[in-house]
Amino acid sequence: MLKIPVYLRVLILFSFSGLMFCKSDSDKTDAAPTRAGSQKLAVETMVISPSGLVADLEVPGTILANESTEIHAESSGRIVELHIQEGAYVKQGALLAKLYDGDLQARMRKLEVQLQIAEQTEKRQAELVKIQGISQQEYDLSLLEVLNLKADMEIIREDIRKTEVRAPFSGNLGLRNVSPGAYITPSEVLTTISQVNSLKLQFNVPERYGASLTKGLTVSFVVDGSDLRFSARVLASETSIDESTRSLAIRALVNERDPALIPGVFAKVRIVLEENAEAIMVPNSAVTLLGRAKQVYLYSQGKAIPKEIVTGARDSTNIQVLSGIAAGDTLITSAILFLRPGLEVDLATNQDKH
Repeated sequence: MLKIPVYLRVLILFSFSGLMFCKSDSDKTDAAPTRAGSQKLAVETMVISPSGLVADLEVPGTILANESTEIHAESSGRIVELHIQEGAYVKQGALLAKLYDGDLQARMRKLEVQLQIAEQTEKRQAELVKIQGISQQEYDLSLLEVLNLKADMEIIREDIRKTEVRAPFSGNLGLRNVSPGAYITPSEVLTTISQVNSLKLQFNVPERYGASLTKGLTVSFVVDGSDLRFSARVLASETSIDESTRSLAIRALVNERDPALIPGVFAKVRIVLEENAEAIMVPNSAVTLLGRAKQVYLYSQGKAIPKEIVTGARDSTNIQVLSGIAAGDTLITSAILFLRPGLEVDLATNQDKH
């Protein structure tokens, strides 16, 4: 029989003991967390209670004048009168500029004389036709002459009106771009006019929030140059989604007036989408995905009970639960990956059973 030397026996014994020690440490590392002296999974829990929730959205916006437009002349000509005072407030219909109309006035005077004679002729022939001194056709031709002259005069009056540039609505004038005596065309901008006694706020929201912004909803915003937070009331939205940005344009009426609110200024708009003082909020880490569904585990009578939930708004740490659990339930918040339906669990140290 082959005899193994003593030193080899000692070496084999130590090697076997080392393997058993390593296996024991490995088993301790891979095991799920348990309470000392217990084979149940130790978990941490929290009792669900309602809490306040404010779900909001921040988007860029722009301040707009209630009404704003460029001022153009309707015809070409030389400016003979200019009443544009930069920054001044003018009423609707105020004369801003007058173009030369001497030739039109001369044509009007000529037509007035022709009309006077034509009307006298028409009156005489009206008397003659009554006694059959002339035919009805001759009278009709004289009446047609009167009507044609009156139509020509209306055309001249319209041409004269086009030589006057008037304010389309009450508002403040912008900078003047022309000088007296300048020859202008309809393409040139004389100045601008803005109705700044009432301002609007325009912004875009992602399409999924479009239905939430109904008429009358109040939003808040801030602008550079002011520490105040202003408010605006939604007036209307665009009738369709912008296909390039997948967003919906919203326009709101600004409630306040302030020197910092200038048409064209950039605004940061805050929209409160939901405000709920009784919202059910749970940690994001306690929610697991189950296909397209979401679930959490509740602690009940020493076991882990899965509950499918419907979620709402979320922030960096918590998510709102719309249905599936209720206030007073005990939610398991740790060892989520080790849980399975009906698994017996134990509360970790310093946890109370509910």
